[in-house]
Amino acid sequence: MSLSFEDRKKTILKTLERDGKVQVRELAEILQVSGETIRRDLDKLEKEGMLRKVYGGAVKEKTSSWDKPFEQRAAMNEKEKRSLCKAAAELVEDGDSIMIGYGTTTLEIVRFLADKQNVTIITQSIPVLLLALEVFKGRIIFIGGEVERVQKSAVGPLAERMLERLKTNKVFISASGISMSDGITDYDLDGANISRKMMERAEEVIVLADHTKFGKTDFAYICPLVDASMIITDKSCSEEWKKILAEKEIELLIAEDM
Repeated sequence: MSLSFEDRKKTILKTLERDGKVQVRELAEILQVSGETIRRDLDKLEKEGMLRKVYGGAVKEKTSSWDKPFEQRAAMNEKEKRSLCKAAAELVEDGDSIMIGYGTTTLEIVRFLADKQNVTIITQSIPVLLLALEVFKGRIIFIGGEVERVQKSAVGPLAERMLERLKTNKVFISASGISMSDGITDYDLDGANISRKMMERAEEVIVLADHTKFGKTDFAYICPLVDASMIITDKSCSEEWKKILAEKEIELLIAEDM
């Protein structure tokens, strides 16, 4: 007896969530239906806004945020980002030196460090620097370099050279894509390069990403999935991804709602 569209839909979306993409031929073999049936299924799911068809299959639908102003991106999913940042700040111990990467997801970590003693913040993010000057009483080190105006961060060889001279306990970075096949990715190439360099100079790599980033691949490669020591996400993280991360021995922290 052949599976219904709803049953096939579950398998297609589960595969898409895990890998960030699906292929017609592989789905036809798994579901034991014709390629034409799978293509019709993908047509329906595209109309529902669940995916975007590409040659030979489909990819997870997403909206790119690379060209949105920083302030506009900061207002997106603001409550969820604060929850992730609060959970991240709770991992910081007295005496730690930490790196905080660029982007809007990690920005609010600084606000939750008030009760920490003898902590050093290292960042290339101008918004993180300005917020730290306002609310943080510990030591601040700013990574200089060419200023990227959209991301409001320092990038390029000068920034990378300075990072090579430092070593920290923890680094907190954001990602716009996390997938089995393509690892951890972001939408900004220069930013991804700095994130990768920061990861090299930290003992623990902690990635902040809400549930919508799982199963998604973005433009710029940062690192393999297994390079993350921990991933902090929200309560909507799927059971499939909880299982994947457990199998890869990557610690998963589910942030509490605020």
